[in-house]
Amino acid sequence: MSIPPPPGPQGPYPQGPYAPPQWGHPYGPHPRQAPVNGLAVAAFVLGVLCCVPAVGLVLGLIALARIRKRGERGKGFAVAGSVLSSVGLVLWVLVFSTGAAADFWDGFRDAARSGTAFALEKGQCFNTPGGSLQGVTYDVDEVPCEQRHDGEVFAVFDLPDRGPYPGDREVTSTADERCYGLVDEYAMDTWALPTDVDVYYLTPTSGSWRAGDREITCLFGSTDEGTGLKGSLRNDASTLDAHQVAYLEAARVVDDALESTPESEYFEDDPAGYRAWAGRVEKALGEQIGMLGAHSWPSAAERPVTKLVADLEAARKEFAAAGTTPAADPFYEHLDEGYALVDGDTTVTARESLGLDTTPPEYEEPGGGGGDSPGKEV
Repeated sequence: MSIPPPPGPQGPYPQGPYAPPQWGHPYGPHPRQAPVNGLAVAAFVLGVLCCVPAVGLVLGLIALARIRKRGERGKGFAVAGSVLSSVGLVLWVLVFSTGAAADFWDGFRDAARSGTAFALEKGQCFNTPGGSLQGVTYDVDEVPCEQRHDGEVFAVFDLPDRGPYPGDREVTSTADERCYGLVDEYAMDTWALPTDVDVYYLTPTSGSWRAGDREITCLFGSTDEGTGLKGSLRNDASTLDAHQVAYLEAARVVDDALESTPESEYFEDDPAGYRAWAGRVEKALGEQIGMLGAHSWPSAAERPVTKLVADLEAARKEFAAAGTTPAADPFYEHLDEGYALVDGDTTVTARESLGLDTTPPEYEEPGGGGGDSPGKEV
């Protein structure tokens, strides 16, 4: 074994093939490394996240300039961040230019609204947790219309975005007017609506308005609490044949005129208004007669519709007479005769021949007429 040399300075190392290797730095204290540039790290993070690519690109370029000038480390971070941010910036431009951003947001919004009252669409049936269509609701469960359900949506529309919440009264008034006006587009044959069915609606609240909610949902519901509905109430061009639609479109002309009564309850309170109303009904009956006569009916319905047209012509004369009489008693007499002819036996027979509902609803005649007469009710 060899004995170690005594301590102390050693002589010069031999030269030649046995000389020890020389390291690339002189002997002495370990040198301190240059600091990592913070902007380079930030550029890399933003490039990876791709949330604000333009900022990441700018930070990366600034970092490269400072690294060269100050001799700092982090060039790899700066380069990677700049490249990733450039790619992200290109992707953002493509997303916005192709409309993909809007599609993404719509998908996200629809997913967030799923299972809520905000997601209800025309034709859908649903149940509420408490089974009530009153008060404030959020969660709903969509169910097939063949099952028992609390409500059926027949229309959806948006209120104009006019800034601050317009108030409960104005929102409710708009919903009431628009929803009742849209019933016939979904349920053309109002004779087919059960007597316990009424119109309800979901409206924005002051809180949901601040979150961007402008939607009003119109729906059918039962007035008998706890009963609910079963089966869809939809009867429009998507469920009816062309002959049924033609008949209901003609009948709707007269129904609209009949519903345009003056605000005063009695003829005596507004004789001129009621005479003008009778004139509108007379004109509408003439239009209905023309529409029924212009359509080619199936053989089973030709004779019933012809008889109905004859009664409608007689009804038109009664309303014409009501529109010219100055006294209340003759007005009411002509009115009673006119109503009896508009929705009388020939109307039921014609509807039956076309496969439509044959049970006329009842409602009180306008102008203080006596009793209930066949007519329309929603």
